[in-house]
Order: sequence, then structure tokens, then C-alpha cells
Amino acid sequence: MPKSDERASSIEVATRARMAPERIAGVVVLVGVGLFLLTAPAYLNLYWMRVLSGIFMFAALAQALNIIAGYTGRPAFGNVVFFGIGAYTTGVLMVRAELPFAVGVVAGGLLCAAIALLVGPPMLRLRGHYFAIGTLGLNEATRAIVDNLTDVTGGGQGLSLPLPPGSVLSNTIRFYFLFFAALVIATLATFLWLRSRYGFAGRAIRANEEAAGSMGVNTTRVKTLTWALSALLTGVIGAIYAYWIGYVEPSAVFDMNTAVKIFVILLLGGAGTLFGPLLGAFFIEIVGTYTWSNFLDYHTLVLGGIIVVVAIWLPGGIVPFVRERIGWVRTTLGLEGG
Repeated sequence: MPKSDERASSIEVATRARMAPERIAGVVVLVGVGLFLLTAPAYLNLYWMRVLSGIFMFAALAQALNIIAGYTGRPAFGNVVFFGIGAYTTGVLMVRAELPFAVGVVAGGLLCAAIALLVGPPMLRLRGHYFAIGTLGLNEATRAIVDNLTDVTGGGQGLSLPLPPGSVLSNTIRFYFLFFAALVIATLATFLWLRSRYGFAGRAIRANEEAAGSMGVNTTRVKTLTWALSALLTGVIGAIYAYWIGYVEPSAVFDMNTAVKIFVILLLGGAGTLFGPLLGAFFIEIVGTYTWSNFLDYHTLVLGGIIVVVAIWLPGGIVPFVRERIGWVRTTLGLEGG
């Protein structure tokens, strides 16, 4: 074996040896957090279970956005349109067609994916803020259509969904685990997508779309399929939300405040990182709950100030900041190299 190959092999072995403890520690932490969240309903009250359900929901929405915006570099600012479509699909099927909730969830996700596949090829040719504005227009256009289909959607009056069977406690636990499952599925889907050829192609597009195209990547197809996956996950979460709240109206499920919040969660946690959406959602929701409880008259100002300070202090997000600190500690302790 040539000396260069031997050296490369030894470097690879040394690198894996150094990374092994970090991977083990990461798995231990992940398993511990997972067990805590799975057993949390046994010792949490209804209020905190509802707070955690909201955290799971926004983390899953941010993870769905992360696929198209964080890893592929396409700022789908109006991705909330699929949240609304998923919610209304479930509402219409349950109220008008009297179909079960499970059918509404599947139909909502598939319809959102189909819409993304339909409008994706022309819209994803737009770049940067033009694409962001295009998705905003799609959201507002869909909202207007829903508003005017009074006989189907209820128009501005919205739709009241059937109440889920069972007690308040059983329903709180049910939706806690539904949102938890949605978060796990969204994270697993992102992980599998990253390891696929479409994931590699998406990251190449984010780095340099022209270079990716010159290397044979069908950029339009990759972006469209990626957006369809993001839309499917977002639509499923919107469907669960509709049944959870029991009422949907255009101003609530096509709300741009929700779109802004999802983007803030993604950026604070770390766009283009697997666990950034979860950390960002925990931060925003816990801090938001605290400010609401203690600064009722001006909680928005306090929350906004905290977000600005954190954004300045952690410009890349929480996950990149933690990675930098771990790297600094390893270098300081002499754990890097040799």
C-alpha cells in the first residue's frame, strides 16, 4: 500500500476514534430526552402537557421548513399555506363528508404534496426573496379561495370540527403523543432525506445551484420533490392541529404570524441542522410562556427583546454555537490532533 494511502487510512481511523465518544454521548442524551418526553404525561399537569404539545408542533413545522429552506436554501416564507390546507382538508372531510380523522390526516398531507408538485416547477425557478414573495402570494391566494368557498369551508365563519371522544385528560395525552409522533417522523424524514441522493443534491443546490446543474443535477426536480416532502409534513401537522383546536378559520391557519414564528424558531435553533428546530421551539415557547405569565401587559416587547439579544449573541443559531464551544473545549484541553 502506498504511504499516502496508509497515512489517509490512519487519519480516518484516528478521526473516527475521536468522534466515537461524542457520538456515544449524543446517543445517550438523545435517548434520555426521548424517554423523558415519552413518560412526561405521567407527572405533568394538563397545562404543561399542552405547552409541550405546542412545542412539538412548532418544532415539527420548523423541521419541515428546514428541509426546503435550511438544507436546500429556498426561503419558503409562505410554507404556512400547507398548514392551512392540511387543516381545512381535515375539517371539510370530517364535517361535510363525515369521514374519520385518520382519513383527513392522510388526505391533507397528500393534497399538500400534490399542490407542491404542481406549482413547484414554475415557482422554484424564482431565486431568493422572489421565491419568498411567491410563496407569500400562494398563501394569500389560497386564503382568499378558502374565504370565498362558503358552502364548503364555511368562509370567514370557519368550521367547527367534531369533538374527539374521551375525557379532557385522555384527549390532552392523545394530542401530546400525536404531535410528538409528528416531530419524530419529521426529524426521521429529514435524516433519511439527508442521506439520500436528493439530500446531497439539495445541499449542492444551496451551495451553488449553477455548479450543481453543471454536474448533472436536475435542480428543478430536486427542489420540487424536496418542497413536496416539506409540504406533506406541514399538511399532516396542520391536520392534527385542526382536530386539536376543534375549529379552523382562514385568519388562524393561514396566519403570517405563524410563518414568521416558524422561521424565527428555525434561525434561532440553527438552519440546516437536524436538531436546531427542536431547540429553537423549546426556547421560543418556554420563554414566550414565561414572558406571558410575568409580563402580561408588554410580553411581546420583552419576548422580542430577548429574541434580538439571542440572535445577536448567537448569529448562527443554538446548535452551531454549541458545536463551536465543544470544539473550543477540545482544542483547549488538547483533545484535537494526533
